[in-house]
Amino acid sequence: MIKTSNLSPEHISDIVHMALSDHVSFSTIQSEYGLSEKDVKALMRDTLKARSYKTWRKRVRDFGERRETYK
Repeated sequence: MIKTSNLSPEHISDIVHMALSDHVSFSTIQSEYGLSEKDVKALMRDTLKARSYKTWRKRVRDFGERRETYK
């Protein structure tokens, strides 16, 4: 597991963009960067504003309930 503090700002930006995308799953992020779903959520919590993080989590949860392949 890669610690998020060891990531460059460019990699953090890439991960945030991937996580915000509706077309990239957590497994894709894990295979590319070695971050688990829990690590990605923690990174997003630290990076995004509080309201943006809550909105993102709600969207991931809502779509996840509708489609098994989402995130």
